Amino acid sequence: MISIKSEREIKLMREAGKLNYLTHEEVKKYLKAGITTKELDKIAYDFIISHNAKPSFLNYEGYPASICVSINDEVVHGIPGKRIIKNGDIVSIDIGVEIHGYHSDAARTYIIGEVAPEVRDLVNNTEKALMIGLSKVKEGAKIGDIGAAIEEFAHKHGLSVVEELVGHGVGTDIHEDPDVPNYGKAGTGVTLKAGMVIAVEPMLNLGERYVYMHDDDWTISTDDELPSAHFEHTVVVTKDGYKILTGDISDEKE
Repeated sequence: MISIKSEREIKLMREAGKLNYLTHEEVKKYLKAGITTKELDKIAYDFIISHNAKPSFLNYEGYPASICVSINDEVVHGIPGKRIIKNGDIVSIDIGVEIHGYHSDAARTYIIGEVAPEVRDLVNNTEKALMIGLSKVKEGAKIGDIGAAIEEFAHKHGLSVVEELVGHGVGTDIHEDPDVPNYGKAGTGVTLKAGMVIAVEPMLNLGERYVYMHDDDWTISTDDELPSAHFEHTVVVTKDGYKILTGDISDEKE
């Protein structure tokens, strides 16, 4: 069921979104070659807990960590562990934060050191694809408008769109209705209404779109082992646009 959030609920989700943004900023301070993914996870956990909040992902359907750290060909859901981040990696950090029973969800992909120009373009264009998708968000628009815009932009830049993984509603559960695919046909799907809160999250690949799940039942990687990038914001739909709950207020569009 798709829920329309009240002003009170949106205020709580804004709190969760602000802390999500600050957690990303905290992790970013330490994200460099030589650190382990487990160390990044502890930094995020300690920061979130210190603000009287909870990591949304920890123990979610059995997930064993507070954040997801996905490297290079890993698309999403990389489990933090002993792996050491190296120069030349691209690292996707996905964070969920819960405050007073309400969640926020946001992801960024970082470039560590020097990478090939096409990998840098992958990361930059995936972030641009997120903003292009968000530009379609407003009351009366269709979910398909978002995915169609992302897909068109991705293909224009020679990138493929992962279809097995999609954006989603956010609220008292980290994953709610509706699904928000990164592909599709404009003018189709659920009609957006003011007060809906959704996470838009393009996952774009340098090679083909096909992916597989690792034996850990969480980590998802590209079949062809080429890099993938991931960006995500949680936003609230408004009558004339959207407000980003997981970023700077300068990123908002009304």
